[in-house]
Amino acid sequence: MTSDSNPWHHYLNRRMLICAFLGFSSGLPLFILLSLLQAWLSKSGLDVKALGLFALVMFPYTWKFLWSPLMDRFHFGKLGRRRSWMMLTQASLFVAIGSMGMLDPHAQVAAIAFMASLVAFLSASQDIVIDAYRREILPDSEQGLGAAINVNAYKVAGMVPGALSLFLADHMSWQAVFWITAGFMLPGLVCTLMIKEPAVYGAPPKNLRQAVVLPFQEFIARDGWRSALWVLAFIFLYKLGDSMATALATRFYIDLGFSLTQIGVISKTTSLWASLVGGLVGGIWMVQIGINRALWIFGVVQAVTILGFAWLAQAGPDPLVLAIVIGGEAFGVGLGTAAFVAYIARTTDPRYTATQYALFTSLAAVPRTFINSSVGYIVAETGWFHFFILCFVLALPGMLILFKVAPWNEKTENPVAS
Repeated sequence: MTSDSNPWHHYLNRRMLICAFLGFSSGLPLFILLSLLQAWLSKSGLDVKALGLFALVMFPYTWKFLWSPLMDRFHFGKLGRRRSWMMLTQASLFVAIGSMGMLDPHAQVAAIAFMASLVAFLSASQDIVIDAYRREILPDSEQGLGAAINVNAYKVAGMVPGALSLFLADHMSWQAVFWITAGFMLPGLVCTLMIKEPAVYGAPPKNLRQAVVLPFQEFIARDGWRSALWVLAFIFLYKLGDSMATALATRFYIDLGFSLTQIGVISKTTSLWASLVGGLVGGIWMVQIGINRALWIFGVVQAVTILGFAWLAQAGPDPLVLAIVIGGEAFGVGLGTAAFVAYIARTTDPRYTATQYALFTSLAAVPRTFINSSVGYIVAETGWFHFFILCFVLALPGMLILFKVAPWNEKTENPVAS
C-alpha cells in the first residue's frame, strides 16, 4: 500500500510533529500574559483598575497584519525567510519573558507594562511566521489536521503558566518562576533550528512596496473583486454566531444560578477536553472528506450547538445540562475551527503567506473584538433565550456563503478518500 492510499500517512508524520512543537511555542506567550502576569501583579497588590488596563498590551494581536509584509519580504542569516524570523522571535521571547519577571511590581509597573507589550508584539510576530510556515509545509489535504494539532498544542501550552507556574510560585521566587516558564520556549527554538525551510513558490516580493501591495493585488486579481468580497464576507461571518453566543457565557451561567465553583469545575473538566477532541476528530476526518465538505458538516454542528445555550436558558441551573452544553459547544468549536483555519490556509498564496494569513485571521477576530461589545445591550433587550436564538440565526449567513466559496462537490483538494 502506498503512502497516498494509507490515511495514517497523514496522521503520523514529521510535519504533524512540527505543528505540535510550533503550536506549543505559539500559545505559551499568550497564556503567560493572560494567566501568569495577572497572578503576579495581583499578588503584588496592584489594584483592579490598574490590572484591567493591562488588557491593552494585547493590542498587537489585532493589528499584526500591519507588519506582516516585512516577514514576507526580508530574511537574515542562513536559516531562510521563515526560520530566521521564527528563531529571532523565539529567542527574543525567551529573554523578554525571563527579564520581565526580574522587575519590581511595586516600583516598576510602567516598565512591566512595556515588557508585557514587547512580549505581546514578539508573540504576535511569532504567530505570523508560524502560521505562514505551517501553510507552506502542509499539502491542502493535511491543512485541517495540521491546524487542529497546532490549535490543540496552543491550548495545552496554557497549562504551563496557568497551572505549573502558579504552583512553582508558592515554592520559589517570581524571578525563578518567570525564567523557568520562559524556558518552555526553548523546545520550539530547537525545533526551528532542526527543521527545513519550506520551498518558495514563485518569486517572493523584491522590495517592501511589493511586499505590501502584491498580496492584496494577487488576492483581488485571483478571481476578481466579487469573489474576493465573498471570501472576506465568509471569513467575517462563519464563526460570528458562536463567537457572540459565548461572549458573556460566564455571566449567563451566573444569572441562571450556578455557583462559581460549579462553573469552574464543570467548565474545566469538559471544555478543554471536548475542544481538543473536536479539533482532532475534525482534523482527521477532514483528511478523508476534504476542506469544502468539512466546512459544511462542521459548520452545521457548530451552529446547532448554539441552540444548547437556549435549552440551558429554559432548563435552569441543572449541572448535567450545563456540562452537556459546555462540552457540546466546545466540541463544535473544535470541529469548526479546524475547518475554518484550514480554509484560510488554503486561501493564501504561498508567495505572500505571512501577509495574507495575518490579514484573514485579523478579519476573523473582528467579531470577537468589536461586535461582541454589543452583546450586553442585546441581551438586555431580548433576554437570554431569544439572544441565543438570534446567535443561531446569525450563524446561517456564513453557511449560505459556502455555496459561493466552498461548494460541496468542488474538487479543489485531494482528500484521501471521497
